[in-house]
Amino acid sequence: MQTIGRLSFLLLLLTFFSSATPKPGKKVKIFVSDYENVLGTSMEIKIVTDNEQVAGKAESVALAEIDRLNKILSGYDASSEFSQWVKTANIPVHVSAELFEVLSLFEQWRTKTNGALDASAEAIGKLWRNAAKEKRTPSATEIKEVKNTIQQQHYELNVTERTAIHKTHTALMLNSFAKTYILNKAAEAAMEVSGVAGVVVNIGGDILIKGDHTEQVWIADPKADAENDLPLAQIKVANKTVATSGNYRRGVMIDGKWYSHIVDPRTGYPSGNIISATVVADNATDAGALATALNVVNANEAAALVASVPGAEYMLITSDGKRMESDGWKNETAPLLPPVPVRNNAVNAKAKDWDTKYELAINLELATIEGTRIRRPFVAVWVTDEDKKPVRLLALWFNKPKWLNDMRSWYATYYGQFSAGQNSISSTSSATRSPGKYTLKWDGKDDSGNLVKQGTYTVFIEAAREHGTYQLMRQEIKIGKAQHIDIAGNPEVSSASLDYQKKANGN
Repeated sequence: MQTIGRLSFLLLLLTFFSSATPKPGKKVKIFVSDYENVLGTSMEIKIVTDNEQVAGKAESVALAEIDRLNKILSGYDASSEFSQWVKTANIPVHVSAELFEVLSLFEQWRTKTNGALDASAEAIGKLWRNAAKEKRTPSATEIKEVKNTIQQQHYELNVTERTAIHKTHTALMLNSFAKTYILNKAAEAAMEVSGVAGVVVNIGGDILIKGDHTEQVWIADPKADAENDLPLAQIKVANKTVATSGNYRRGVMIDGKWYSHIVDPRTGYPSGNIISATVVADNATDAGALATALNVVNANEAAALVASVPGAEYMLITSDGKRMESDGWKNETAPLLPPVPVRNNAVNAKAKDWDTKYELAINLELATIEGTRIRRPFVAVWVTDEDKKPVRLLALWFNKPKWLNDMRSWYATYYGQFSAGQNSISSTSSATRSPGKYTLKWDGKDDSGNLVKQGTYTVFIEAAREHGTYQLMRQEIKIGKAQHIDIAGNPEVSSASLDYQKKANGN
C-alpha cells in the first residue's frame, strides 16, 4: 500500500530516486497490495510487471507459498508439521525437506554464534513472559534451570534418511529466521510467474527484493518509530534482503522496566544493550539470523560474525543511542534529506505557539480476525483547524489511485493538492509489529512546515474497503495540556486514541 506522510519530503525523494529498473523495451508498473495477519504481522507485496493480471497471479502464488510453508514451520499452529513433530519423543520421524532444512540451519547458526541463536531460546522467553504475568522477574534458580535445559541436544538429524529425532521436552520455536526463509520462498515463487520483472516482499519489516528492481528502504528509528516519523537511514537495495530486529515493539514490562522479547540463550536473560539491528545480506536466511543474533552478541562478536558472511553489512543502535556500523554499511546508504525547518505561522499571532517539546500521537488499530489474512483498507488521517481548513495530512494508505474517491472526506479536502506522483516509493525495515497496530505523530507543523498555534483541532481517520464498509472518525482536541482521548471503534478501525504528550527525546 502506498503511503503519503510528509508531502514535501516525499516529493523531493521522488526527484532523487528511480525505484524500478524495467526490462529493455518493457514499460512496467509496480502493483502494490497490503495485508494484515500474515505470519502474525503485516505484509506488503510489490509486483513489477506491465500486466495487472500477471501481478494478481504472482501475488496469489506468493500468498499460497506463505500459507504452505506456515503449515510446515509454524509453532503457533498446533496442526503444523513442526508442532506435530515437537510432540514426538526419541523416534526418527521422516520430515519435509523444508522442515529438515530449517532445523539444519538452526543447528548451523547455533554453532556459528556459539549458542547466541538457538531454537530452544523459546524456553527463556516463556519463563520471562510467565514471570511478567506474576509481576516479578525470574529467580536465579529458575534462570539456572532453564539454562541447563537449553544446553542439551534437542534433536538429531539424519541427512541420508531425512529424519529428525526430537530428544527433549524443552520448548522450541523457529522464530529467529523462519520468517525470512518463508519470505525468500514466496518471492522466488512470484518471480517464476511469466511476465514478472521484479518482486518486493515486506513481512513485518523484513524486506526481500528480487529481479529487475531497486528498492529504496527506510530504516526505522527505534526511538521514533511512528509510521510517519523520519527514518534513521535510507538505503538502496537490489536482489538482497534487509532484516531488522529490535526490542522496541515487543517485550514485557516488569516493575516499570522494559525487557526485550529477544533473549540470550547463554545467560537466560533478555538482551538489552542493542535496541535495533539491521542487516543487509544476499541470502534472506542469513539476514534474518544475523539481525536476531546481533541483538545478543557483543560488538566484537558482531563484527566477526557478520564478517563470516560474505557481502553482509549491518547497523546497530545501542540503548544509549550510539550508532555502530560495519565498514561497508556506508556503501549501502543514500543521503537523507534534512528535516523541514520550523517556521512560525504569523496567522493568529495572539495565540501561543505549539510547544515543540510536545507531539500528538494518533494510535489506531485496524480491525482483524484472529488467524485470518485480510486486505488492509484504504486509510487517510489528517488534521483540520477550528475553521475546518486542512492543516496537516499525516497518512494516506492506498494501492490504486483510481479508487481514491472512495475516501470521500479526504477526497473533498485534499485531492486538489494530491498528485499520483507523490506516492511513497519506499519500504520501511523495522522491528516486527503486531498486525493492524499503527501510530502516527503530528509535530505541530502544517503541510508547508509552518509551526501552528495552540488551539482546537480536529483529527480525521477515514477508512474504506473494497467490498467492505466506509467509516469516518473525527475527534476534536484542544492543544495545550497533556491529555489522552479514546475514540470509539468501528468495523474497519477497531480502536483509536489520541495522546498529546511530551516527546520521548524531550526535543
